[in-house]
Amino acid sequence: MARSDYKFHVRKRVRYAEIDAQRVVFNSRYLEYFDIGITEYWRAAGVYDRWPGHDSPEFHVARAEIDYRAPILLDEEIDICVRAARVGRSSMVFHFELHGAGADDLRATGVLVNVHVAEAQGAPSPVPDEFVNLFEAFEGRALRA
Repeated sequence: MARSDYKFHVRKRVRYAEIDAQRVVFNSRYLEYFDIGITEYWRAAGVYDRWPGHDSPEFHVARAEIDYRAPILLDEEIDICVRAARVGRSSMVFHFELHGAGADDLRATGVLVNVHVAEAQGAPSPVPDEFVNLFEAFEGRALRA
């Protein structure tokens, strides 16, 4: 996907605790970067305004996928690009790209599939229309499958 396909990004600087002995970001940290991205994406889309106190609908990660393209190094700034890709009956798919700050410098891509549940231990349940509407308005396009 082209970086221009992403309407949203958040910038982050790589800290010492995130690297391995070669001064390269440790592989597990990429999922943390996706988590930072999705949190800020939700904020930008208005989820936290609509559901004060962060009592928004409950989602669990059902699938996480990362493709590493080029290393990210200590003290670099990266842009975490996030895009809602699709909404199914009970799931939402988000795409991610990590780039060197301000550049079309792809370092990694990823996909997260989140499943809406009625409660923390509950079974999948339909994604609330109100929730989907926020993301469709933010993305400026339909997301339902």
